[in-house]
Amino acid sequence: MIRIALAASAAALAALPAQAATGPFFSLGNTNFVVLLAFILFLAILVYFKVPGLLMKMLDKRATTIRSELDEARALREEAQTVLAEFERKQKDVQDQAQRIVAQARTDAEDAARQAKADLEASITRRMATAEEQIASAEASAVREVRNRAIEVATAAAARVLKERMTGERQNRLIDESIGTVEAKLH
Repeated sequence: MIRIALAASAAALAALPAQAATGPFFSLGNTNFVVLLAFILFLAILVYFKVPGLLMKMLDKRATTIRSELDEARALREEAQTVLAEFERKQKDVQDQAQRIVAQARTDAEDAARQAKADLEASITRRMATAEEQIASAEASAVREVRNRAIEVATAAAARVLKERMTGERQNRLIDESIGTVEAKLH
């Protein structure tokens, strides 16, 4: 490549503008003819050093590289589409599974709420029954205490009344009548 550039430079220097003149076309004095000769010489040098073949080889190599890169890119694109389709399928599966889990959780929560409500009602019923039993027991105890107290008060009042009304003579007569009743019943 360097030789080609040096040859082209030498040809250009040989045709200085001061030497160019108008005249017949096929003379070194004509600038157009000198430029044509330099261009033909340049092309001859390129052909001699097989530059077109080298350029073709480089272009073919570059085309092969580009083709292989395109094939690789196409393969990567197909692989990416496959992976994308797989991820979309997995995402759909995960969404379906999440919906099933949410539905199951709702069902479980509703069941738990129903069970808790039933347990609460049973607990309230048991507590109400226990409270009613305690109230009935307290009521019966209070009634017994009132009766016992009434009996004590009545007995004390009766004893006081009898004590005040009973005289010695009357006491003796009641004792005699009681003994007589007992004798009659025993015989």
